[in-house]
Amino acid sequence: MAAQDKPPTETRSLWRTVRAVAWGFLGIRKRSGFEDDLAKISPLHVIAVGLVAAALFVGVLILIVRQVVAA
Repeated sequence: MAAQDKPPTETRSLWRTVRAVAWGFLGIRKRSGFEDDLAKISPLHVIAVGLVAAALFVGVLILIVRQVVAA
């Protein structure tokens, strides 16, 4: 069995997924970091965290606009 065929030994943590999504929002990432995350996180977790992050982002923007318009 080649080294690439082995399953990842590190657990798929929520924190790793949040970090990967945050880097995705910023658009800055080393290729090695991206490949590492690709091997160690679940696509379903990325989708879930991405949707929550997008909802939070939109919510913060709405709050900022309300504060600016009210002033």
